[in-house]
Amino acid sequence: MPPTAAQGPALLNRATPFLRPRFRCPECLRPLPIRPLHTSSPNLHNASPRRQQSAAVAAAVWKAKQIFSNGPPPPGPMGIDPLRSVAKEMKFMTGNIRQLLGSGHPMLDTVAKYYTQSEGKYIRPMLVLLMSQATALLPKMPRRWSQENVSADESITPSSILADENPSSPLTSDSANYADYSDPLILPSQRRLAEITELIHTASLLHDDVIDTSFSRRGNASANIAFGNKMAVLAGDFLLGRASAALARLRDPEVTELLATVIANLVEGEFMQLKNTSRDERHPVWHEDTVTYYLQKTYLKSASLISKSCRAAALLGDHPREVVEAAYQYGKNLGIAFQLVDDMLDYTISGSELGKPAGADLELGLATAPLLFAWRSNPELGALVGRKFSQEGDVQLARTLVIQSDGIEQTRALAQDYVDKAIRAIAGFPESDAKVGLIDMCSKVMKRRN
Repeated sequence: MPPTAAQGPALLNRATPFLRPRFRCPECLRPLPIRPLHTSSPNLHNASPRRQQSAAVAAAVWKAKQIFSNGPPPPGPMGIDPLRSVAKEMKFMTGNIRQLLGSGHPMLDTVAKYYTQSEGKYIRPMLVLLMSQATALLPKMPRRWSQENVSADESITPSSILADENPSSPLTSDSANYADYSDPLILPSQRRLAEITELIHTASLLHDDVIDTSFSRRGNASANIAFGNKMAVLAGDFLLGRASAALARLRDPEVTELLATVIANLVEGEFMQLKNTSRDERHPVWHEDTVTYYLQKTYLKSASLISKSCRAAALLGDHPREVVEAAYQYGKNLGIAFQLVDDMLDYTISGSELGKPAGADLELGLATAPLLFAWRSNPELGALVGRKFSQEGDVQLARTLVIQSDGIEQTRALAQDYVDKAIRAIAGFPESDAKVGLIDMCSKVMKRRN
C-alpha cells in the first residue's frame, strides 16, 4: 500500500537509508544530515530499525516509480524556455568560440574546431549567461577590483610578445562585435566566461573520447576516429591553452583560480573512475561508501565545471558572498542531477536517441548509479563489478539485473532531490525571465532524453 499523503513526502525526503542519510557531500565529504522520519503510525516508530528501513525503502521506491511513470514536474510557473532570455547571445556563441580556436596550423585548426561544427547543447555557457542575468538585479559589493570597465579581449602582455603566425588569433586581433546583440545585464567578462566554459568542456570531450575509445559524438565520428588519438589529444590540449589565455585576460585571480581547479578536477575525476569503488576491487562487496565514492567522482567529472562557472559568473558581477554561494550551490546540485540522469538514460533509451551507443558505461567497465543501487539488493553483481564486466555475458547480465531492480527509479529519485536543492538555492533571487529559465533548466534536466 502506498504511503499516505502525509507520510509520502516525509518518507521521500528521508529517501532510502542507503540513498542519503549515510552519504557524504560529494565536494567536502561531510556526512549528509539524517532527516527525521515523520509518520502518523506509532507502530513504525516502535518498529525495529530493519522494519523502519524497509518502510523507508518502499516509500521512496513507490514515489520514484510515480515520478518515473508520470514524468517529471511541469516547467517553471511562467513556462519560459530557458534559452529565451539569452537567445541572442547564444546565437553567436559558436562563431565566437571558433574565433577563439583559430590556429595558423591548418590541421590543428580543423581538429580543434571539429566538435563546434555539429550542433551542441551549449548547456554550460547558457547556464553562465542565465546566472549572470538572474543575479544582475541583486545588490553589488565591489571587491578590490571592478569588472565594469574590463575588456575581455585586451591582452595583458604586449601583443608583440603574444603574437603568433595566425592573423585571426584571438590573442592578436579583436574579437567579435557584440554591439548589435549584447544584453546590458551581462558583462563582457561574463560573456567570455561562458565561452571559456564551453572550451574547457569541449577539451574534456576530446580527451574522454580517446580514453574511452569512443566511436561517435553528436551523431558523427568522434575526433579520435576521424583524426587519430594523437591529434585528438593535442587538439584538447590546444583548447585548454586557448581557454587559459582567455581566462587570464579576465584579470580576476579568484575566477582564474576557480576555473583552473576545474581542469584539475576533471583529471582527478577521471582517475577516480578507473576504479568503481574506494575499496578492494578484487572481491568487491557493497558498502555505504560505494555511492559516496560515485558521487564524489560525479562532482569532479561533471558538476565541478557547472558549479564553479556559475560561481564565477556571480563573482564577476561583484555580488555579495551569499549570492556567490547560492549560484555555486545551484550549479553543483544541477550538475550532479545532470549526470545522474545521464547514467539512467544509458539503461533506458536507445543509442540513436542518446547520440552515443547505449550501454556504453557497462562496456567500459563502469558501474554507475543505477547499477550501484541494484547491487545492494543483488550481491551477485559484486563479482561482475570486480572484473569490470569483462567476461562474455557480463554486460547483458548486469543490464538485466539493473532493469529488474529498482536501481533506475532510485537514481531518478536521487536526481530529483538534487534538482530540488538547486531550485531552493536560488529561491531568494528576484523574479525574472532568467530566474525562471534557471528553474526550467532543472525540469528539462529531468525530462531530457539525450
